[in-house]
Amino acid sequence: MNTASQTEAPAALDDFTGEEGSDQRVGLYALQEAMRSALASIRAHGLRSFLTMLGIIIGVASVIAVVALVQGLSSSISRQFQSLGGNALTVRAETPLEDELRGKINRLRLTDLDQIKHGVDGIRHITPIVAGGGGNVEIRNGPNVGTGVMLGTTSRYQDVQQSYPRYGRFLTDSDDDTRRRVVVLGERLRRDLKLPADPSGHYIQIGSEWFKVVGLMEPRGEMFGVSQDNYLLMPYHTALSVTGVTDQPDLSITFTVTDMDQAGAVKARVSSLLRRAHQLKQGQADDFIVESADSLAKSFKEITTIVTLVVAGVVSISLLVGGVGIMNIMLVSVTERTREIGIVKALGAPRHFILMQFLMEAVVLAMLGGLIGVAAGYGLGFGIAKLIPNFPDPTVPWWAVAGACGFSGFVGMVFGIIPASNAAGLAPIEALRYE
Repeated sequence: MNTASQTEAPAALDDFTGEEGSDQRVGLYALQEAMRSALASIRAHGLRSFLTMLGIIIGVASVIAVVALVQGLSSSISRQFQSLGGNALTVRAETPLEDELRGKINRLRLTDLDQIKHGVDGIRHITPIVAGGGGNVEIRNGPNVGTGVMLGTTSRYQDVQQSYPRYGRFLTDSDDDTRRRVVVLGERLRRDLKLPADPSGHYIQIGSEWFKVVGLMEPRGEMFGVSQDNYLLMPYHTALSVTGVTDQPDLSITFTVTDMDQAGAVKARVSSLLRRAHQLKQGQADDFIVESADSLAKSFKEITTIVTLVVAGVVSISLLVGGVGIMNIMLVSVTERTREIGIVKALGAPRHFILMQFLMEAVVLAMLGGLIGVAAGYGLGFGIAKLIPNFPDPTVPWWAVAGACGFSGFVGMVFGIIPASNAAGLAPIEALRYE
């Protein structure tokens, strides 16, 4: 019977590869048979296959969870940066640490505002902003007390920051010219002061001064866990008179550009103009800085990308551990199926078919583990995000899924080569004699 089997197998192979067949069909048939055999072997040893995949599952789940959390946070912060005014640039004074220690503090001047306004093309809206009280100030509404940032600005602020009143009105040029005691509140400060939903017409107290609330700004939410609505706005010259700092206020200048594609050129023109105005010599450092919400968003995105790659790379080491597990189990499988391999080879199966069969089994194990790991990683990331207050929903980019599955298959292939090569290299007679 052995002789008959040995002669029938080549005949069947000859029929398959005859005139009606082709090398391509033979390769496809071998691949299908290898896949069928691999899946049959995995099903036959379900528990062992799952334990073999466990290392890959844990590794991929860890990578996906980390990437999902970081990318979700990055996307959320990028949207928040854009809400600050995507086409706005801000000029503020910059003081080196050594000068600050000597008591020398650089300031922008109102003449800088006029020169930028009239001397730089490509600017649409421009406004000065001065911080009053040196930071947070105490605001009172009867027995209710709140703290917030007090900013003095002009009517162009709402257009520059793309933030508008939800109730009431915004500051006007007339308010600034006459130094009226009027303010516009942020939503968080309104809640702290326990004012009604529309606080227009109510009076609040800042120090010994009384101010009339004329509007409430649209809420902007939180950034890095800090409220962006804990502030109040008052006319620019009113803020100067309230703080008593009129000579050298802590001034910044914010403006929008007409074309964001020309933002770099506008920024360069502003820098050149201010260097001349401040009489800075060649090689001397700027005493100001020009920045944008867009540039801050790009810088943050670059940082999060580097962090994602580094953390994902470190966590990916666990995939190598999973690969070692696959190799060990496949070596055991080769030992267990030595006689089976001998029979198949005695029937005429070529070496590459045996190699493909065991290599396919290792790759399928790794790929299945990778797919399960992707689902588990997203679930893990979503669960962690829900446990952290105000944490944004995780986001799994396509490249993370493709990379995790691709790397899993690569690990299965690399660590499956040795067992597959050992199986393919067995001599038929020795394999049949194995007990």
